[in-house]
Amino acid sequence: MKRFLSLIGREFRLFFNNNVLRLLFIGAPILYGILIGSVYQKGKITDLPIIVVDEDRSPMSSKLIEMLEENETIYIAEILPSLVNSKNIATEYEATTVVRIPKNFAADIQQARLPELAVFVDASNTLTSNTAMMAVNVVAATMKAGVQIESQMKKGVPKYVAEQQYEPFKTTFIKQNIKSGNYLYFMMPGVLLTVFQQVLLLGLALSFASEFENGTFSELVSRVSNPISLILVKIIPYMLMSVGIILMYWGFSAYYKMPLEGDIPAFAWSTLLFILAVCGIGVLVSVVLPNQLKATEVLMVVATPSFILSGFTWPLSQMPTWVQWVADVIPLTHYLKIFRYLYIERVDTYHIAEPVTALSVIAAITLSLTVIILYYKIRKMKKKTGKPKKEKLKA
Repeated sequence: MKRFLSLIGREFRLFFNNNVLRLLFIGAPILYGILIGSVYQKGKITDLPIIVVDEDRSPMSSKLIEMLEENETIYIAEILPSLVNSKNIATEYEATTVVRIPKNFAADIQQARLPELAVFVDASNTLTSNTAMMAVNVVAATMKAGVQIESQMKKGVPKYVAEQQYEPFKTTFIKQNIKSGNYLYFMMPGVLLTVFQQVLLLGLALSFASEFENGTFSELVSRVSNPISLILVKIIPYMLMSVGIILMYWGFSAYYKMPLEGDIPAFAWSTLLFILAVCGIGVLVSVVLPNQLKATEVLMVVATPSFILSGFTWPLSQMPTWVQWVADVIPLTHYLKIFRYLYIERVDTYHIAEPVTALSVIAAITLSLTVIILYYKIRKMKKKTGKPKKEKLKA
């Protein structure tokens, strides 16, 4: 029994002496607890942007706008005079709902002509679109009741009778991008692209770390001593294999009857930037942490919460600012936004400029840092061992 207890004590000592294991076992649950708790801290969605198109510009339309502004779930990002370009403006604000107040809205109500309040709903994200749609519906129903009761009471109708009288206007909800109403169509691409990022990160975690750990880095440098060439040697195979993964995903979309119709060239260039950004993070960590296990563990910590932080299901606007900063340095956040714009919402290509720029910046910074660190590692190795002789790389 004494020996058994001593062995248990030995395991505890081994655990606490391993910095990486200690950090992961204790730190990861704390980190994820804080991170996930912060993401969903509000518990409900509030302050969703909507666009209002006020073609009537009457006191009654102003009253409706005021009531919309008072609802805590939504806020009016912009008021437009017509529907012209409203879709592009809604995309810029990431507004899921456009409320159109028709011309002669007030006059038609007064003359019992039953005007139509049209609500255009972008259903590409069922959570945000349904929340905004319900908020608009509540406001419209409240106004209907108020107008109805007020107009009937002016005619001398008792209040309890007025509450059961005619509907002053009707509200029509027009859902767009309804393919995502199918949860398979909405979730499958997001999850598969998350897996795509994860396999790239885990593969590239071993790229330079394995060379350092196995003592073959000097042999590699004897063949290619330029840092940029070294990085290309490591990432080009993964870029080529990524083409196979993308084609396989396309096959899944056909098999599950999820036709992906969008701007293929724009998505292809975006995918290239995404792969470069992920490769940049992968090789950077692999160079900084010259140990396969440590590099893999660190990139696992980065990759695991990326889908939750991406804003694909739960809006980034509902997360604390510091969480949004973390999400912005993860390539998946921007890649999923590009996918949503091109293949779910199918908006004009210029809307992807911002996420494309973000991917370019991530790729440029991480690859540049990797070049700099590799340069100094090669220089240090040459000073220590002298100019390496040309020799064959180990298999």
